Amino acid sequence: MRAVPHATSLRRAPVQRRSAERLARILDACADLLDEVGYDDLSTRAVAERAGVPIGSVYRFFSNKRQMADALAHRNLERFTARVTDRLKGAGDRGWRHAMDVVIDEYLDMKRTAPGFSLVDFGNQIPVGAERTEPNHRVAGRLTDLLSAHLGRTADENLRRTVLIAVETADGLIQLAFRLSPEGDEKVIEELREMLRAYLARVLDCQ
Repeated sequence: MRAVPHATSLRRAPVQRRSAERLARILDACADLLDEVGYDDLSTRAVAERAGVPIGSVYRFFSNKRQMADALAHRNLERFTARVTDRLKGAGDRGWRHAMDVVIDEYLDMKRTAPGFSLVDFGNQIPVGAERTEPNHRVAGRLTDLLSAHLGRTADENLRRTVLIAVETADGLIQLAFRLSPEGDEKVIEELREMLRAYLARVLDCQ
């Protein structure tokens, strides 16, 4: 069964499998329509029609399209985290530089292929969160916990601050890369990798 979006983005969390599957169809339809019409022209009625569910089913989970987009952003983060975790589990102990590349590669792949991701990703592109900076804090917190476990080091305040700065930097430069090229300008992405390697080495090579 697919991961259920964060509870705070739902009016009512699904209990039965059938309800969870209906929610997944609604979010899939939302993602597809975001690519086709954009956020401004997205409507709950259009999502219901695309998902093949009554409009009441949409309103059972969401009050409006903003909550729906926020739920999609949370689902994107869950899928991203799962993909990174699976890659790192299969890679063995190859150090933090490999882990950093895995994080960037998985994000870029979702950016290029996941429906709706280019507009919503984890909530950065449209104002769906409580604060505009909140999604990056959410991502940084999740990555800090994941990487600290993988690298066998404590997720202390210094590491959390370092990862947050790295996430904010990556967010800005990846947005630039995709403004320059639909698939992401490779030169900008490589500059990002070099920048993060130099920055993270100051903390992650010390222990």
